[in-house]
Amino acid sequence: MSIFKNRRRLALIGIDTLIFVAVYLLTVFVTFVEDYAEYNSKPPYGYLLNAAIFYVLIMTARVMIGTYKNMWRYANSKSFVGLVVADAVAGVVAVLITHFISWAFISVWRSCAFVSMTNVVTLVSRFIYQHMHRSSNATQAKDGSTERRVAIVGAGQIGTLLAEELIFDKSSKYTPVCFIDKNRNKVGTTLLGLKVYAGEEAVIETLKELSVDEVLIAISDLGEDQIKHFYEFYSKSGCKVKVYDFPIKADGSDDISSKRVVRDVRIEDLLFRDTLSVINDKTVEFYRGKTVLVTGGGGSIGSEISRLIAKCRPKKLIILDIYENNAYDIQQELKRKYGEELDLAVEIASVRDRVRLDAIFAHYHPDVVFHAAAHKHVPLMEHSNCEAIKNNVLGTYNTADMAEKHGVSRFILISTDKAVNPTNVMGASKRMCEMVVQCRQDSKTVFAAVRFGNVLGSNGSVIPLFKRQIEAGGPVTVTDKRIIRYFMTIPEASGLVMQAGAMAKCGELFVLDMGKPVKIIDLATNMIKLSGFNPYIDIDIIETGLRPGEKLYEELLIKTENLDKTDNNLIFIERDTPLTRAEVEEKLEALRRAVADGEGMVADPAITEAMRQAVPTFRSPEEVNERASSSDEMKLVNT
Repeated sequence: MSIFKNRRRLALIGIDTLIFVAVYLLTVFVTFVEDYAEYNSKPPYGYLLNAAIFYVLIMTARVMIGTYKNMWRYANSKSFVGLVVADAVAGVVAVLITHFISWAFISVWRSCAFVSMTNVVTLVSRFIYQHMHRSSNATQAKDGSTERRVAIVGAGQIGTLLAEELIFDKSSKYTPVCFIDKNRNKVGTTLLGLKVYAGEEAVIETLKELSVDEVLIAISDLGEDQIKHFYEFYSKSGCKVKVYDFPIKADGSDDISSKRVVRDVRIEDLLFRDTLSVINDKTVEFYRGKTVLVTGGGGSIGSEISRLIAKCRPKKLIILDIYENNAYDIQQELKRKYGEELDLAVEIASVRDRVRLDAIFAHYHPDVVFHAAAHKHVPLMEHSNCEAIKNNVLGTYNTADMAEKHGVSRFILISTDKAVNPTNVMGASKRMCEMVVQCRQDSKTVFAAVRFGNVLGSNGSVIPLFKRQIEAGGPVTVTDKRIIRYFMTIPEASGLVMQAGAMAKCGELFVLDMGKPVKIIDLATNMIKLSGFNPYIDIDIIETGLRPGEKLYEELLIKTENLDKTDNNLIFIERDTPLTRAEVEEKLEALRRAVADGEGMVADPAITEAMRQAVPTFRSPEEVNERASSSDEMKLVNT
């Protein structure tokens, strides 16, 4: 590739040199014809010296502005203007030099005319090359089996660049057929030979008439709200909607250092708010140089926390997980990325095992602990209620005890919105975990909990389930079409946890403002459309009935009358009065007895009743679902 580039540059320099020589000889010839006496009075070598001065200065100026690094087949007005400016500046300097030191073998006006003509001929050669290349590519037939007729939304600079790229790239499967823009001054005009239509309701029928397959959104500063609007509007035409945007990094952010690409609309783009960014330099600096332990470090949230911690250059990162496959995957990923720069340890252990935990804490002496290890599947925990208590509640208790015993500075519990007035064992167990953490306000270790909603794309979440069902040809199953949930991305959830760890002072319960809840039926419909299918036609959606412990809505995390603000206007602190250690210990003892009594059974209803007694806000799902239609949450999603 470098050899090819060097050949191309040398060829371009050679062409420019030929142009220079030809124009200079023409200038000398004109001088000879019009003023023979003046021409004959000067020695021939003087004209060579004169030419050398102009050539060196002009070529130097062109090299300095990167003329020979440009891909002239794709050059824009900026490249052509740069060439004009470079030649003008170099020409002025050359004229001044040759005349002030008496090397002027050509008059001032002829020197200016020579520089101008050299520049014009060079520009013309570039235009001809660009036109020939584009015409050649444009006339080459594309593979009809893969050709996609596209409309480009945005007749501005970004849309124009995209159209040029698609029109003149013979390998592209896209064929632009029109532009769409809201600017009235552009509507009705043509750009690159393509008509510009108004972005109004009538354009939907126009797209159908033009047999457009896909609509590409090419607008600067494209936010999730805009993507959602465009997606919903242009999907009515039956076209697949994509965006011309920066590629997505592993952490979910835009890689603005890279070139824009045509990418699919993601389900994250269709959330009802822009993606939140809760990591800042202060947070990063807090974890720098610290030893950090992440329990459940192989899970969706735990692994993302581990990635974020690794970026902060900790003294040591310890990943603890009972499932060795997940732990192995994140270990290998971090090793590949950081190598010896990251001091990484992986421990296979259960948070139920106090002896094992004691040994790990004693060996590593972590400064910060993120406790993400938990059973989280609602229906499974309704049946295996004993395991929910042993792993979630007693596991949290064990880990918190070890943190205090070994002088951990901060302990952050990952909780859930299902802990708010829970209707199932899993949610109640997480509420009990919050109590275990909050009661330790007298500890030298700073304890805090972070509560958030459903995480898009996490293991066992609805998104991977819908994807598998769509790939299998359907149907897509929802338990009830009325169900609503709050959603956030994995980077958002992990970022909140990170910032909470840095902000924590004493027993706080942090919650995130996640905006409006989302209808699960809308999520399913959008995912089917994003996959290129028509809901209820290509892929059916069916109801399967509410699962045990499931409620139609999760209650609002953000109720301002019960919250205190933090430095981040998207993160709040629940105003909650914690129980004493003695009160929490009494509840834990009752749960231990229930677990001991029910261990000989597959599922013991007495364990659920014990959890109900321990968590006063534990309600039956039927009680909550009966008043769902009048709830603030259901009203909010329909506004």
